[in-house]
Amino acid sequence: MQYEKICDEILNCDKKIRYVAVYDYGELYEKMKTGIQSYLTREETEISLSQAIYRWSTRKKTLTKIGKPIFAMAKYEKVYRVTIPISGTGLILISTELDANVDVIVEKVLKIQSKHTGN
Repeated sequence: MQYEKICDEILNCDKKIRYVAVYDYGELYEKMKTGIQSYLTREETEISLSQAIYRWSTRKKTLTKIGKPIFAMAKYEKVYRVTIPISGTGLILISTELDANVDVIVEKVLKIQSKHTGN
């Protein structure tokens, strides 16, 4: 899968996206909006994503009862962070500005994810 291309497409789909990463099989591919400074180091992001992978595995345990998980979102004081599954165990992570329309952004990202995975 062309993770760098996916990152570029997602980053360019909405001006309120600050950062996008794809984390799969222990590899991190990431892109940040030009002129934006990251709040987390690369190591902190990798730790956060490895924890998110675990949380996704627990979400999948209830899929027969409440359905397949589509995305997860958290609002922080400085950003929204959204995770979306990609491939077998991978995740897309996006962070946005607080004034972003996160629902619209998630729909755009889901279309990009679907285009690249066939889901």
